[in-house]
Amino acid sequence: MAPVAVLVGVMGAGKTTVGAAVAESLGLAFADTDTIIEERAGKPIPDIFVDEGEAAFRAMERAVVASALSGFDGVLALGGGAILDDGTRELLAGHTVVYLSVELADSLKRVGLGAGRPLLAMNPRATLKFLLEQRRPLYLEVATHTVVTDGREPEEIAREVVARLRP
Repeated sequence: MAPVAVLVGVMGAGKTTVGAAVAESLGLAFADTDTIIEERAGKPIPDIFVDEGEAAFRAMERAVVASALSGFDGVLALGGGAILDDGTRELLAGHTVVYLSVELADSLKRVGLGAGRPLLAMNPRATLKFLLEQRRPLYLEVATHTVVTDGREPEEIAREVVARLRP
């Protein structure tokens, strides 16, 4: 058992919104690893960062991703930073990974000033620019498909993802 598609990308790329639309279009279940982590931890991700630190969060994330990759057969969205972990990137090998690419301007429009996003607590624009530059090579490394999301509606992006998943 494995996901039909795994969506990756920086915050604001549309992983959750597009992933849910892709799953619905394909008649599959949708799961978001951030939601799973929050359910298991019993608290929101920002609280995990504050209470336990980013390293503890990333360890939880790695375990959740590993479990989902081997036991979930729908459409899976990963948290934006999941690909920072070498082990997680290795786990993604052999899976259909869709990188939802977004540039800084569109990402900022979508995430606003970062409310509820612990990594954007200070200077959201500069932080998001850094995250995009840092993570883009890693997203490209794991991607089977890259879909540009800038200036597009979620439904249009979802249709492209579905088209790329079909043989």
